[in-house]
Amino acid sequence: MESKQEEDNNEPLEYVLSYVDTVLDLRLPEDNTKLEEGAIISLSSEFLVAGADTTALALQWIMANLVKYPRIQAKLFQEICGEDLQKISYLKAIVLEGLRRHPPSHLPFPRSVIREVVLNGYVIPKNAMVYFMRADIGWNPEVWEDPMEFRPERFLAGEVFDITGSREIKMMPFGAGRRMCPGYGLAMLHLEYFVANLVWKVERRAVDGDDIDLSEKDLEFMSVMKNTLQALISPRLK
Repeated sequence: MESKQEEDNNEPLEYVLSYVDTVLDLRLPEDNTKLEEGAIISLSSEFLVAGADTTALALQWIMANLVKYPRIQAKLFQEICGEDLQKISYLKAIVLEGLRRHPPSHLPFPRSVIREVVLNGYVIPKNAMVYFMRADIGWNPEVWEDPMEFRPERFLAGEVFDITGSREIKMMPFGAGRRMCPGYGLAMLHLEYFVANLVWKVERRAVDGDDIDLSEKDLEFMSVMKNTLQALISPRLK
């Protein structure tokens, strides 16, 4: 904070605008004063920590599927070892498929309708709380072929998939619309980084006789693995 204040008093430097920069520049509408240090720390901590559990859970589901399907893991490893790391389309497809097949939370935060509406013949009264079945949207057989299969290739065909749902909603792991998760970009970046490094450095194989049970168990707002993942881990030979 001190360096930012000193910078404001001197010649501007070239740097990438960060989240903390925007918080430091915020002013309260009541009296046009800047945020106190405690509020800045709280906002910054919330931005970093809020998605920690859901990101870790999504990573667990993705890695479980890579252990269950060694062909997919091997194909991803070959892509990561390639020369053009800017075109890691299969990695992105795996992350998207993991979020579609195993959204960390099946229910997003509820919404409230501002007036009475009729939807498909059902009357939804004003101020009623509305929940979206997030998992069911991603498992819709009318939208996804063989929706319960883990098939990253489905995201490689056609144009780039719009995870924000601005054009159409086929899945909504981060919600959709103006109130979707503001940290979805950071979460996607983290998942791609973690998955790529975990696959690049070590190989994970199923224990002999273990078919990797992908059954889910609801834990409050999260959907975790019913049975703990067990895998044999061996370093990649350089």
